Amino acid sequence: MAERTEANAQDRPGGPARPIVEFVDVTKRFGSTTALGNVSISGSSGTVHAVTGENGAGKSTLMNLLTGVHRLDGGEIRLRGKPVTLHSPKDARAHRISTIFQELTLLPNLTVAENMFLGREPRRMGLVNRPEMRRLAEKALARLGINIPPQTYCSALSVGEQQMVEIAKGIAADAEIFILDEPTAALNAPEVEKLAELIFTMKAEGKLIFYISHRLEEIFRFCDEVSVLKDGRHVATHPVAELDREKLVSLMVGRELGELFPQRVPQQDPQTMLSIKGLTTNPFPPKVSFELAKGEILGLAGLEGQGQRAIIRAIAGIDPPISGRVEKTGDDPAQPISVRPTIVAVSQAGIGFIPEDRKIEGLYLPLSIRQNMALGMLREQSLWRPARIKRDEIETLLAQMRVAHADPRQPVGALSGGNQQKVMIGRWLASGVNVLLVEEPTRGVDVGAKAEIYSLLREFSDAGGAVLITSSELTEVLGLCDRILVVREGALIAEFDGPAATEELVMNAALTGTHENQELEGAA
Repeated sequence: MAERTEANAQDRPGGPARPIVEFVDVTKRFGSTTALGNVSISGSSGTVHAVTGENGAGKSTLMNLLTGVHRLDGGEIRLRGKPVTLHSPKDARAHRISTIFQELTLLPNLTVAENMFLGREPRRMGLVNRPEMRRLAEKALARLGINIPPQTYCSALSVGEQQMVEIAKGIAADAEIFILDEPTAALNAPEVEKLAELIFTMKAEGKLIFYISHRLEEIFRFCDEVSVLKDGRHVATHPVAELDREKLVSLMVGRELGELFPQRVPQQDPQTMLSIKGLTTNPFPPKVSFELAKGEILGLAGLEGQGQRAIIRAIAGIDPPISGRVEKTGDDPAQPISVRPTIVAVSQAGIGFIPEDRKIEGLYLPLSIRQNMALGMLREQSLWRPARIKRDEIETLLAQMRVAHADPRQPVGALSGGNQQKVMIGRWLASGVNVLLVEEPTRGVDVGAKAEIYSLLREFSDAGGAVLITSSELTEVLGLCDRILVVREGALIAEFDGPAATEELVMNAALTGTHENQELEGAA
């Protein structure tokens, strides 16, 4: 394997690796809008090349030119040194280009093998040769170390397993160029690790991978080079080894990483807004107790799967706890929500919940922006009263939040991820709640939209609200939160003041359970 990689590193003695894909001054227009203007980027065998930038920067348009979805308006694409015209995705596949989209394309009613060879099934005497198809599928899966029987129906696979099958599908088709579009957006931690193994295996086999992602930590972990686009223009291409997070963020949004987070203002004698007492989320304690203060953004941090999600969902009434008490203490008198809070009780108490999966649990995608926002206004309205939508208030709020949209009547599903996230936040701002529970505040959101969402949450807390978040991005927790609670095996094992916390302190507590701050001991 190493010999093959070395051979791919140079196409001629003493020379650098020759690009197998070159975008040369490519331009793409949609009506009067220039989506890409004179963009030049290249990628070589045996490399992972990140393409990143804010939403609307042109990443998807650039890749859609390579996959034959769009046609060029100017410039050219060269494959292995020769100009090509890609009329369709079928043309792209014929040129050994494979795309793994964020929204996976496997047919659930077909087997793994049938999906892998759909449209190019091996035949014998005019009929589909199913034993040969299974053999070839098994060979491609084994080559990547994927232990999924080829006769398994895709409806039985997890999202991560489906993604692995998509990659194996490209391998089986002898693809040389792979495009991975936000590949970890729906994966859990073990699935991300498996994807990492597949990426490094493909790289060692001399494949070129274009990696489309907003996640900085993945770019630094997986990628050799990174190209930054902004407003349809090529900003720069650099080896990843020459950059750090500050430099990359500055290239993407024109400001430093620290400037993404709004200033924290210390609260004088903060009032408790939410009190959690002896909460248990499974039959085996530990019990969880903590308080959330007025004007505070509090973060639950830790390694994935350690209980942060279970805690916040128990408080929200999504998955009611086994025992414990949730009190809305910011009211006079204090309002006990119940020993086992429900979604309705939590909402009526003035607490909003923003789930991590906005498309499945958060928004009604076919409904309009206005209708999705208006749901918050119906929080305390009787079922027997006609629903009233305060259009002026909604449109004022959309403008204040800088939601990029053509019309409040357009389907919310047509918005970018960042703007969809703003609509979810706006729903609760319109409702009048004063506590927000937020899972993964900026998952699948570009860096520029992240800064705007951070500002919305900070403005909410500065106006007297309180925010509890969970996030898998430690940089986000450290930059946004006033206070950080570290969760390990369902227990709160450390507490840190946000401005004083460091990645080393939080990770040490999360990994080992030891910490310098002893304040939490005995609190549960």
